[in-house]
Amino acid sequence: MYSTLFLSLNFNLPILVHNSIMKKKIVVAITGASGAIYAKLLLEKFRALNSQIAEVGIVMSDNAKQVWQVELDNEDYKNIPFQFYDKHDFTAPFASGSAKFDTMVVVPCSMGTLGRIAGGISDDLVTRAADVILKERRKLILVARDTPFNFIHIRNMQTVTEAGGIICPAIPSFYSKPQTIEELAMTVVNRVIDLIGLESESYRWGGE
Repeated sequence: MYSTLFLSLNFNLPILVHNSIMKKKIVVAITGASGAIYAKLLLEKFRALNSQIAEVGIVMSDNAKQVWQVELDNEDYKNIPFQFYDKHDFTAPFASGSAKFDTMVVVPCSMGTLGRIAGGISDDLVTRAADVILKERRKLILVARDTPFNFIHIRNMQTVTEAGGIICPAIPSFYSKPQTIEELAMTVVNRVIDLIGLESESYRWGGE
């Protein structure tokens, strides 16, 4: 009887813990680099994967809003059903490690933002949140968008990488034979989804 009860408890407990842990709390920072489409598609993907996500907080710079309007010809970011925070709102929960946001994605990430994160300059909510994620040893993903890179950019990427961050350049892949701009951009977004640790169907090398 006791052995049966023990096995039952050990069989069910990991399932409960697994369901609790898998829900992600994610910060998304959208900066003024070209590549608003990456942010748009990532946030749309989050909506489709909402069963795996506990919370999404968004910080969007004024430059990012302008770039979005220029590149996508709309202001659809106003309709995104996640909580937005002003870039100077240091009362946002993810300005502190105690809120336990486990992942931050900067998409697209400008070289200026990269430089401030690499330098530990917490002068707004984006860089403060990134600093928090790094100091708490959680996951920071920077979707760097510029070309070509100068030596300063590369050294900043090295610094962030050595601090535990992940540089995921906005460089699309072509082996899935994308037919539209959205499909091409999704090759980057799907890599970000994988890096976050969310389960999602996408083209896999060697798959059918």
